[in-house]
Amino acid sequence: MRRSRGLTAALVLSLAGAGTGIGLVLMPEASAITPPVAFTADELPTWQPNGIVFAMAQANGTVFAGGTFSAVRPPDGTSGAEQEAVNFVALDAATGKPTSCKLAFTIGDGSATVRALAVSKDKKTLYAGGYFGAVNGTPVSSLAAIDIESCTPKAAFHPGFPATVRDLAVTDDTLYAAGDFGTVEGQTRERFAAVDAGSGALKPFVANADEPGRAVEVTPDGKNVLLGGDFFSVNGSNTHALAVVNATTGAVAKTYSNIPSNSVVKDIATDSTGFYTGNEGSGGGVFDGRIGLKLSDFSEKWRDRCLGATQAVLPYDGVLYSSSHAHDCSLEGQFPDGKRNFFNAQLTNYEGASPAPVDGFVRSPRKLGWHPTANDGLGEGIGPRAMTIAEKGDVKYMWAGGEFTAINGKPQQALTRFASTGDVGAPTTPVASAGSVKPGEAQVRWRTSYDADDSKLTYRIYRNGSASPIATVAAESLEWERPQAAWNDTTVKAGQSYTYRVTATDAAGNTSALSATASVTVPSSVQSYPNQVRADGANLYWRYDDTVSPYVADSSESGNTSGIQLNAPALRQTPGAISGASTAMGFNGTSQQVYSDHRQTVGSAFSVETWFKTNTTRGGKLIGFGNNTARNSGTYDKQIYMTNTGRLVFGVYNGSNRTVSTGLFDTYNDNKWHHVVGTQGPGGMELIVDGQSKGTLNVTSSISYEGFWHVGGDNLGGVPTKPTSNFFAGQIDETAVYPKALTAAQAKNHYDLAKAPSDTVSKVSATEDTYINQGAPSAANGATTSLAVRGTSAYETYLRFNLPAAPPGQVLKSAALQIKTSTQASAGTADKVSVVPVTGTWSGASTTFNNKPTLGTTPLGSFASVPDGSAVQSTPLDTAALSSVLGSSYSLALTSTGTDPLWIWSMESTAADAAPQLVLTFGPK
Repeated sequence: MRRSRGLTAALVLSLAGAGTGIGLVLMPEASAITPPVAFTADELPTWQPNGIVFAMAQANGTVFAGGTFSAVRPPDGTSGAEQEAVNFVALDAATGKPTSCKLAFTIGDGSATVRALAVSKDKKTLYAGGYFGAVNGTPVSSLAAIDIESCTPKAAFHPGFPATVRDLAVTDDTLYAAGDFGTVEGQTRERFAAVDAGSGALKPFVANADEPGRAVEVTPDGKNVLLGGDFFSVNGSNTHALAVVNATTGAVAKTYSNIPSNSVVKDIATDSTGFYTGNEGSGGGVFDGRIGLKLSDFSEKWRDRCLGATQAVLPYDGVLYSSSHAHDCSLEGQFPDGKRNFFNAQLTNYEGASPAPVDGFVRSPRKLGWHPTANDGLGEGIGPRAMTIAEKGDVKYMWAGGEFTAINGKPQQALTRFASTGDVGAPTTPVASAGSVKPGEAQVRWRTSYDADDSKLTYRIYRNGSASPIATVAAESLEWERPQAAWNDTTVKAGQSYTYRVTATDAAGNTSALSATASVTVPSSVQSYPNQVRADGANLYWRYDDTVSPYVADSSESGNTSGIQLNAPALRQTPGAISGASTAMGFNGTSQQVYSDHRQTVGSAFSVETWFKTNTTRGGKLIGFGNNTARNSGTYDKQIYMTNTGRLVFGVYNGSNRTVSTGLFDTYNDNKWHHVVGTQGPGGMELIVDGQSKGTLNVTSSISYEGFWHVGGDNLGGVPTKPTSNFFAGQIDETAVYPKALTAAQAKNHYDLAKAPSDTVSKVSATEDTYINQGAPSAANGATTSLAVRGTSAYETYLRFNLPAAPPGQVLKSAALQIKTSTQASAGTADKVSVVPVTGTWSGASTTFNNKPTLGTTPLGSFASVPDGSAVQSTPLDTAALSSVLGSSYSLALTSTGTDPLWIWSMESTAADAAPQLVLTFGPK
């Protein structure tokens, strides 16, 4: 057996340029599919039954499927191509097409069904169980043996099972059956029996159970049989849903009492790593997941308590694959109640020591990155029901059957398959953001992408439109666990603007589209408020400057807790809470919120901080912690909420609600920005508003659970002074969470820093541009989409800008010119390009080489050279020279003395980030 690799939450960085990774460590290079997963999630064309598949088996490259159906049709549903298939079909494992083997399972009265299939060890005999009276007209009684080579039932094999057979397991000489029967061949055999695998003669094995048997499996050494079902006793011994019995006599060897009474075992599978159960139940306290057990003493090694009935389990190469409709894995520290996950994969064993038990059970090994999607489908509406693995032509195929009618969003009924090769699905497109709070550093952040069969993806970061990545980062993610990844660009210059785009690539080389452009201007001095929040140790910091949905970037130093916008709150609301260019987010008070998509626990000391502005009279939650994401949390606390009258309440739960509130006349729904901090630590609880303490409480504990942060809404049921609305109507800005209790002095410092003057950035696009060409001295080029610069023979480019005046109390602190090279071959230049003032008059419509304007002699700045490739380039300009012309129309020229031309986009171009721009940073005097 191949040793499976453990999957960690590590991020990896390999540099294609300068910069630093954030919380990143090295990991091995990924293979074609992220190991230890063995199959892609891409569905292959497979013929489809017109009903439900309950059982599957395979032999020699052929897959057998049994159930309740009457015909099969091609995967594309071609009209007229349907073939008769009476409750059974044999298919080529590699093509998905029916073989020549045709078997009809019928019964004289009622509806026949095939519920169990098993293949003999020599791959020569197929055994079928269910409820039927004949196979191709040969009389049988709910159990049949078929010669695989000739595809004919063995007439001599016809033991009498008077009720449904639900599962089968076979050894060299014995066939074990589980089902609803009470007798076999007229002898008492309640729910479990054994017959001779060749003749069908009843064997002395007795394992009588009081309720139906649903699963039977033989241990690899052949000495014991594993029984699963609804039962509460076997041979008079109390044991519910699971038992181990002697393979020869049926004597009970192991009983179980820790499976809830409202749960049953639907499937059992085993290999050298242990044996595994799939469970289904209903009602409160139900167990719906999987149990891993040891073969040495049949004791439990782990339990997966995800909710959503498990129908089939299949261990293969160190991984347990399962069919279920898992919808809530909160007890496993994984996805909360919500979307149904029909296929899952997890390690069979921990690679190291097992973790400590939680609530008396060892949690299961974590889920792996294999997530084909299905739907509820027909019948009971529980999706897939059976699985098998077949091999043909050195390719392995995972087959699944059940009630589903769609796979990966496409129509496909009852049968599907996935291969060990041929991954063609690209990851989702990353959603990127960029920010900078100090000179010399820009942080590029993105929500990690999702790929249905690769949990380790490679991300490439492209700066300023370059075709070559400036950095490469590898990060891990699952569908429900998509932590933020980030990279620090330490080559940026103060006062200049940069753009970034990100792609995601899986192990097979499938690459997503480029993310939307994320832009940032590097400040000329440290931004005091956000820099202090980071310095004070925030491990979640949402600034709400994002430009696209649904991502909210975490701007903390090493945070990976991005936010997800729910129901489209309003983006980039201005003015924000702090001075400068920061924006806020608007919430409607009825359905909108932001929740974190990273499950975590909160320690005994913490602080929550945010700014808000509202005139609501319905109250609502500003920030809080809860155990769900898009759905209302059932457990929730560590929250700040507003009452209907505008008072603020900070509360935790430690067996009862413990709260600190502002006074009766301290109300904050006055449509002004306010700052609130709630802390808990060894000194108790404290509520601080606008830099002033509003109350303390000597409570140092709160309930511990795994959950998610919410801003703008979540459950408030049962809290003191409960507002009308769970959701907040107004604007929220600068939300931060800390793993410690901030002091009152720190909170006041944040409040004061937010009011201090800070830098503002103005991006000014050219209002007119043109270039002149010595080779065509009379030509005017004012309407072209590109501009040119060269010394010999001469090209010169002229740009006009309407410069803003400095804001009151501020001065120009830095200036930069930003241009973008065109896609023309060799658009860059090896020559120096100077930026000089234009002292004469010109217009785009009439300026030519023959009447070109006079230029100043003192350069404002220069590009030492410009590389090829369509990318944004920037150079700083003389701040003093530009300060004297603020508030006026001002022209610049680009000139060169060399012979290598530079081609750049003009303001008329439609290319992204094409127009020449001035980036002006203003700050306090």
